[in-house]
Amino acid sequence: MASTSTAGDRIKKFLGIPADEKLDDTAYYDDGSFVESEPTTQDFLNEIRPTVQGTLNYLRELFPFVNWIFHYNLTWLLGDFIAGVTVGFVVVPQGMAYAKLANLDPEFGLYTSFVGFLLYWAFATSKDITIGAVAVMSTIVGNIIANVQKDHPDFVAGDIARTLAFICGAVLLFLGLIRFGFIVEFIPIVAISAFMTGSAISIASGQVSTLMGIPNINTREETYKIVINTLKGLPNTHLDAAMGLSALFGLYFIRWFCTQMGKKYPRQQRAWFFVSTLRMVFIIILYILVSWLVNRHVKDSKKAHFNILGHVPSGFQHKGAPRLDNEMLSAISGDIPTTILVLLIEHIAISKSFGRVNNYIINPSQELVAIGFTNLLGPFLGGYPATGSFSRTAIKAKAGVRTPLAGIFTAVLVLLALYALTSVFFYIPNSALAAMIIHAVGDLITPPREVYKFWLASPLEVVIFFAGVFVSIFTSIENGIYVTVAASGAVLLWRIAKSPGRFLGQTEIYTAPRELVRGGKDFGLTQSLLQKSENHTVFLSLDRDDLSNPELQISTPWPGIFVYRFGEGLNYVNSAKHLDNLTIHVFKHTRRTELNQFEKLGDRPWNDPGPRRGQAFLTDELVARPTLRAIILDFSAVNCIDVTAAQALQDLRNQFDRYAHPDKVEWHFAGVSNRWTKRALVASGFGVDSSRTAKVQRENYKGDVQEVDQGPLIAIGPSVSASDIEAVPVGTSGSNSTDEKRPQGEGDPTSGDLEKGNANGEDISAVPTASSVSAGALARGAEGKRLVPVFGINRPYFHVDVATALKSAVRNTGVVVADDNGPGRA
Repeated sequence: MASTSTAGDRIKKFLGIPADEKLDDTAYYDDGSFVESEPTTQDFLNEIRPTVQGTLNYLRELFPFVNWIFHYNLTWLLGDFIAGVTVGFVVVPQGMAYAKLANLDPEFGLYTSFVGFLLYWAFATSKDITIGAVAVMSTIVGNIIANVQKDHPDFVAGDIARTLAFICGAVLLFLGLIRFGFIVEFIPIVAISAFMTGSAISIASGQVSTLMGIPNINTREETYKIVINTLKGLPNTHLDAAMGLSALFGLYFIRWFCTQMGKKYPRQQRAWFFVSTLRMVFIIILYILVSWLVNRHVKDSKKAHFNILGHVPSGFQHKGAPRLDNEMLSAISGDIPTTILVLLIEHIAISKSFGRVNNYIINPSQELVAIGFTNLLGPFLGGYPATGSFSRTAIKAKAGVRTPLAGIFTAVLVLLALYALTSVFFYIPNSALAAMIIHAVGDLITPPREVYKFWLASPLEVVIFFAGVFVSIFTSIENGIYVTVAASGAVLLWRIAKSPGRFLGQTEIYTAPRELVRGGKDFGLTQSLLQKSENHTVFLSLDRDDLSNPELQISTPWPGIFVYRFGEGLNYVNSAKHLDNLTIHVFKHTRRTELNQFEKLGDRPWNDPGPRRGQAFLTDELVARPTLRAIILDFSAVNCIDVTAAQALQDLRNQFDRYAHPDKVEWHFAGVSNRWTKRALVASGFGVDSSRTAKVQRENYKGDVQEVDQGPLIAIGPSVSASDIEAVPVGTSGSNSTDEKRPQGEGDPTSGDLEKGNANGEDISAVPTASSVSAGALARGAEGKRLVPVFGINRPYFHVDVATALKSAVRNTGVVVADDNGPGRA
């Protein structure tokens, strides 16, 4: 160790902070060895510093259409036109129906859908998704409008919806621009399914009264109250029931009939698909005609024989800037998080689902930009919060859409409806629109087979699913969202905190055809077959809680050496649990190095009082236990550690050192792949050989493997050099690396023996013993390739795998391994 006098050290001294003691690796630099250097703050800043290329990539990601628009062709155009027009026929009646759910006039649904289709294509990373008015979001908006108008009856419903969309759009756009799309990953599929199921049930229940023509039903109450009140109001059913029930039956019948015909006539399956897709259009046209025949002399919609949609103004009648005064913002502020959460859940879940089905990957951050930009500009044309629609996205995908540009054709059709068909909309029966809503949201209910799959995968999450559904039904959809997301987050934290760690043992594994070992018999697995089969050492749980065969022989790695594998990382949440498990297990299976450390009974600690008076302290069982020699931690599941975990490891090391006094416990780490994790461990005193400096080792080493009988082992492998390059001493550095310091030059071999392997990754030898093999010969691999260290030789206690770590730990016990079949062999 050497103390470096720098300006930074002087500042630390002035502030009362001890100057850092830095590891002196100069001896390794001098002989040209491969040396690891810890990452610095400058490295971190360089990683996050914007570059010209990074900026160009960022701008290119903001407008993904530039990657495909210049390849556009007639085939794509035809597919997009068919899909766009098909969706357009569906979205027009759906948009007006959903606007009614939002407590808005029908035209608001068309405004919202038009803006979504017009703008999304330029920012989209999904060709299938359609943005516009959707049932769940419309219901949420309707609830928000109703709640706001209770306290502010002078607020116009359209202004509330437009301001809400503008604010939410701005937030989502900001999150997308700073590339925070990863936050959607915190919402699991169970929470989404529960939310969609509860919302669908709530929406469908609220539409039954409109379907049946039952008056005076408050559809903004809790779902269970709506159901009760609807049942009570059944005697007041009007003529609307005939229109609504027949329309609902017609929608389901057409879908069923087209599905059956598609199965019966596979060649016409695509034609039957389009007929099924347009069933809403057929039903709406049919019932407009029936309504016109019945009400053709009616000029006032209130005087019609049954409830009809009424006057729908032509064009954009609600354009303009949204209202952004303090009174409006304070009124809706409490509902903004819920709205943003619903926008995220619906859109990202749908786009990811269809991306997996159609073999492309979406960019969640860019999708936030898309829906943010849509909701930011939509209110200027009268739009309210818009997000992805599951039903229309499914239709668009099945219709053969080729690119996101299909939305333009849908926007044109919506625009045509706004200017040319509004007079026809006057006669649409409200009960027919209710039937369409019930039919559409029915597909959002999670089917029992999916819930059963949830149960097979994770029974606990099924409880969360039903909790979310019941909360949505008995309170509100908003509460259902919060319950499922919060419960899922709690389960995640619980699993991290209770992540299992396992003590590992080793066993030799061979490979053989499955049919030869079926039935528990060897069926010809003779000794000769085993000799021909490749074998290797694997490490499995000693507790056999990993479903391994109970008949499989698993032995402890070595007396006094323990191998521990972390389950789901090591951090401040679970470090205490893991290290407590380590302590209890080690104390149970080892003894103190000095058995008579406490001469007097009163000197013993209270938590280790020993036997009662008159009983022998040194029992045969205690004496037979091994002393603690080494701990091997498998970090393959650990990406990074925090301050709490690092401090806990230091405390445990000190505790074990006191327990093993006067010996020192070695700590080996396997599978550490993160540079910052290595830095944290090195800063905590792990990973380095502090007992013998590189300079002393180098001076005492005369070039024979026989002389280096102690010290850590490191893994080596063939270099990338051509086979005609002459073999050089092991200490010589390999090819250059941008991440690690590899000074060039040749010098004396470094200290310590190296594990040997050939170019095929085969194990050539076990732990080296007394031999006359020279270091030059040790450095030669197959085909003359020189062998280089896998990791820096200045960090010898960081190993590439558990087998390497075990070899090194066993070697330092002082026990000579005589042959390749000994426990030291990995």
